[in-house]
Amino acid sequence: MAASELLPNVVKLAQQAGDAILSVYSEQFEVTHKTDQSPLTVADLRSHEIIAQGLRALTPDVPVLSEEASDISFEHRRQWTRYWLVDPLDGTKEFVSRNGEFTVNIALIEDHVPTLGVVHVPVTSTTYTGAAGVGAFKQVDGQKPEPLRVCSPANTPLRIVGSRSHRGDSLDRYLPKLAPYELVAVGSSLKFCLIAEGSADFYPRFGPTSEWDTAAAQAVVEAAGGVVIKTNGERLAYNTKADLLNPHFLVYGDRGRDWLQILSLR
Repeated sequence: MAASELLPNVVKLAQQAGDAILSVYSEQFEVTHKTDQSPLTVADLRSHEIIAQGLRALTPDVPVLSEEASDISFEHRRQWTRYWLVDPLDGTKEFVSRNGEFTVNIALIEDHVPTLGVVHVPVTSTTYTGAAGVGAFKQVDGQKPEPLRVCSPANTPLRIVGSRSHRGDSLDRYLPKLAPYELVAVGSSLKFCLIAEGSADFYPRFGPTSEWDTAAAQAVVEAAGGVVIKTNGERLAYNTKADLLNPHFLVYGDRGRDWLQILSLR
């Protein structure tokens, strides 16, 4: 089944998962921690179950890799040429702090690249979609989807987005090279979505992320005309190694600037 045929059903799944998350968000909930000390709530697990079951029903022959079910050996998954990559609740820290900046991420990976992505923002009932050959769109509260396009050339001052919960010093050392700039801290994969819709220009990420954090939003950015690259200039790719951690990367819309050169990365 082609991406264009899959997309409407994947959007419905993401929205159903978002509704389940909001039912927890409106109540008191317990927070536990995984072995890496990242937070976990019942909302993560409910969202995972809805998405995993829905994707298996939609595409029985396509495996599903989710943050909440990631214990699959590389020896097994390296054979996959097509699979679903899911973050049932991206931005659990934002969920726990109740600032609304969390998302549901569902991506279809084919030959190591995301060819379809859905990023749903439960609190604002906003859904971002992107698919190869289809384009990128933003739908708010069931209204007609509006096409997305990155901003190019980039604004002056440059509008930079950074992580709300994981900024640290790794970004600060590069900021003087980007002046003049405005820096906005945002949680979850919303940073990508701001690039895709032209509300921001540049998202450099020099801190840790996992593959399920980025795949769906990368599909949206690329379908909107943007670029997601590693610091060696190569496109950010998936399922190429045993661990599921991303290298550092850059996200931008303006292809007329050599961002690696500006940051003295080459």
